[in-house]
Amino acid sequence: MTRRTSSPVVPIDQVPPEDISPYRRVVMVVDDEILIADTLAEILSQNGFAAVAAYDGDDALETALITPPEMLITDVILPGMNGVELAVTIKRIFPDCKIVLFSGQAVTSDLLAAAHRAGHHFTLLNKPLPPQQLVALVHEQLNVHVPQQSAVSAKSAAQRA
Repeated sequence: MTRRTSSPVVPIDQVPPEDISPYRRVVMVVDDEILIADTLAEILSQNGFAAVAAYDGDDALETALITPPEMLITDVILPGMNGVELAVTIKRIFPDCKIVLFSGQAVTSDLLAAAHRAGHHFTLLNKPLPPQQLVALVHEQLNVHVPQQSAVSAKSAAQRA
């Protein structure tokens, strides 16, 4: 029995090669200040990560269910669900996800103390977060080899923002 197809046959030498770009680690940045979230995500994107920005906890959870992050970087003070609650929820859903919190407000110490008592230990950074420090931290936390142009890319992205 001969099988007929309506699709044209393409010779193998005319098939485009697969995208063999290296896997990009997914990092989610959450901040209710859109400029901060977008700038940090852009810096990470320019340094080899698949960075995703979100602007509140609910948006971050919805996005994480579609694109699971390997690292969450979130502001502590967010409208609705705060960053600590978001971090705890993300950690429950994705236990291997690395968590980094950042804040420019002193009120966050109470939220972190409550999380610590509940058995959650998160890294806390203070705002403003220098781009070089951000990129180095993400590389370290995700055990990623640091490319030579990282500091330059981070600096140029910060200058554009």
